[in-house]
Amino acid sequence: MKLGFFIMPVHPLTRPYAETLREDREAFVLADKLGYSEGYCGEHLTDLAENIPSSLMFCASLAGFTSQIKLGTAVVNLPFNHPLLVATQVALIDNLLEGRLLLGIGAGVLRTDMEAMEQLDADRGAMFAEAIDHILKLWAGEAPYDIKGKYWNISTAKTLWPEIGLGNVVKPFQKPHPPILGTATDPESKGLIALGRRGWWPISSHFLHRNHLLSQWSNYAKGCAEGGHRADRANWRVARSIFVADDDLTARAYGGDDAQSPYRFYMNQLTAKLRKGKKLGGFKERLDMPDEDLTLDYIFDNVVIRGSVNRVVDGILALHEKVGGFGTLLYCGKDWADPALSRRSMELMAEKVMPAVNTAIGNRVAAE
Repeated sequence: MKLGFFIMPVHPLTRPYAETLREDREAFVLADKLGYSEGYCGEHLTDLAENIPSSLMFCASLAGFTSQIKLGTAVVNLPFNHPLLVATQVALIDNLLEGRLLLGIGAGVLRTDMEAMEQLDADRGAMFAEAIDHILKLWAGEAPYDIKGKYWNISTAKTLWPEIGLGNVVKPFQKPHPPILGTATDPESKGLIALGRRGWWPISSHFLHRNHLLSQWSNYAKGCAEGGHRADRANWRVARSIFVADDDLTARAYGGDDAQSPYRFYMNQLTAKLRKGKKLGGFKERLDMPDEDLTLDYIFDNVVIRGSVNRVVDGILALHEKVGGFGTLLYCGKDWADPALSRRSMELMAEKVMPAVNTAIGNRVAAE
């Protein structure tokens, strides 16, 4: 199992914006040094807590400061962007990173973003599908382009001047394009079927109760079969909120019990948004569980993995056994309320937890 990194991010509104950006970049640089295989950044246009409006620009800012970690968008919200801009910006950043870009795409979920972009009542699913089809055509084709759709038309037929390079677009470093991924937050996400049909890779959300992960994999595998692709568990990313400390007392406090815990702040923000949208089902061990029973303490006991090294190893192995294996575990970073503890957790994950996890998985396989 590989170890990856993921941030939404979510920071207290009182913190200076430049400070939180610097902290988020430091977390990715640290992940690169520790050998995390990949790292993803979320994006929203109208959220002062989850305050990165462009995951592509954030990845580009890390080009000269990282060397081995693959950098991913989680996700580029395609309906909010012209396909030509996405196609060329992705190509630019993939070349800056020399093939280290992973392209996570989505249709957008934040309603304030939708309102600001005048898309509250838009068919963003149809816009998403058209956008990615246009992007793939731009990467696969050559000028003159004449791509037509319901929402966007892209043409250079009238102004093409190939002798001096006008009318064509830059292409990604990776051929035919960077790996494409989609995130799934719904326990029974049908979007994973569509993702599988295209042969793209799935990321299961960090706030899903482990009981829902198998249904997500089943939907993805169904889509792969329909599209003629092999459903490879090595391509499945499972995100988790994790905190590791040198002792269990510190882990429980910083990992959720303390009122000032960044994990408590994060989950309070997230559940407030999801409760308003009546989308709390992912946290629950059973979908018929009443919303009022879903407390923060329930989340910390059932969804977050926290503890000393051995306790976290046991939690990850239990998750791995429950779902039947997956390729990459995405460690979800939180606000660095205490930078030393946050850094230490990332270090322990890479240097202690994952070696023990992979040794145990190897022993299980050898014994079968």
